[in-house]
Amino acid sequence: MEPDVDEAAPLVEPSAKYMRRTGCDPHEDMFALRAHGPLIRITGGAITQTGRDYVWQAMGYDVVRRIIGDHENFSTRPRVSDAEPAGGEGVPVPPEVVGQIGAYDPPEHTRLRRMLTPEFTVRRIRRLEPAIQALIDECLDEVEAEGPPADVQVLFADPVGGGTLCELLGIPRDDRTEFIRRVRQNVDLSRGYKARAADSAAFNRYLNKLITAQRKDPDEGFIGMLVREHGADVTDEELKGVCTALVLGGVESVAGMLGYGILALLENPGQRRLLFAGREEADRLVNELLRYLSAIQQPTPRMAVRDVVVDGQLIRAGDMVLCSILMANRDEALTPEPNTLDASRAAAPHLAFGHGIHHCIGAAVARAVLRMAYQSLWRRFPGLSLAVPADSVRLRRAFIDSPDRLPVTW
Repeated sequence: MEPDVDEAAPLVEPSAKYMRRTGCDPHEDMFALRAHGPLIRITGGAITQTGRDYVWQAMGYDVVRRIIGDHENFSTRPRVSDAEPAGGEGVPVPPEVVGQIGAYDPPEHTRLRRMLTPEFTVRRIRRLEPAIQALIDECLDEVEAEGPPADVQVLFADPVGGGTLCELLGIPRDDRTEFIRRVRQNVDLSRGYKARAADSAAFNRYLNKLITAQRKDPDEGFIGMLVREHGADVTDEELKGVCTALVLGGVESVAGMLGYGILALLENPGQRRLLFAGREEADRLVNELLRYLSAIQQPTPRMAVRDVVVDGQLIRAGDMVLCSILMANRDEALTPEPNTLDASRAAAPHLAFGHGIHHCIGAAVARAVLRMAYQSLWRRFPGLSLAVPADSVRLRRAFIDSPDRLPVTW
């Protein structure tokens, strides 16, 4: 017998701070919220597309993994109005998110993902590594020239995150500073809607110009390769949407992971030896940092396309579900002592890059950049330390978590 949702899942009102962090850790209010269960209904300031006064919040590892990996019962497709269907197979995405693969359901998702996957092979990533290393070294030169002390978030983490995506997409060097500035302003939630909308419009104009140029003379960059391989099978709007999703997600997620990773390694100096113990050990440390930090707290919300029971709770068709990657990766169901950074533990199948058909397509690129950046930073500055108390490092107000400033000395 299906549980009655009103009896099985009482409404819980989260605090205004529950999505924030305390240093590298989830805010204490998030732990308090999870004490109600791995899957709960929350109300108050929750944003819905359903007209209902609640959304589901999933925080347990098993529950989150089940939901984000279940594309048959849950859709990532946004709805423009309550009258639209919840999504699922055969329901097209709204025009404003065309090309943004995270908003697609099969079979459209399958078609677009098949086009994009070859551009993220290990071979392609290795081809990019010399350019990425040169970018890292340039940023470290800036850090060295500035300090000590110097802000490694602004001078290192941010430009490495932005520059890597520019390198991948084939953004000309002369355009990169302005391009990244527009991207960052577009996701800065401390700015007003009109200002962000203006930056978004400028960003879209630039992408239109870039795609037109690549159609005429495709180069070896990501856009040029897609044009060369797929021609008219991929539309300009799809190309623009793909680039938008990669840039808005990739720039801030790499920058956030670099900043928080530096902070975590400064607070856990015993872990840093693995950076230079060998490739396997360095990769294991990066994997543990991804689990421990999870810069993307919540991925694209899911909407149930039909009634489905998860963890004994009835989620009704049209219900929206938020999934906390951060809390799922800090669950004892995944690994013992999850709130401790310990790269000597057995590799855990964490969810920092998602799970299922929406697993991050750029995961291998991100892992390589993080390893190279952490190693290069401590190779250049082996005596690195924080120049301010750890509890004074503030969070940037954006869609993806990141320190705002990270002053260091050496």
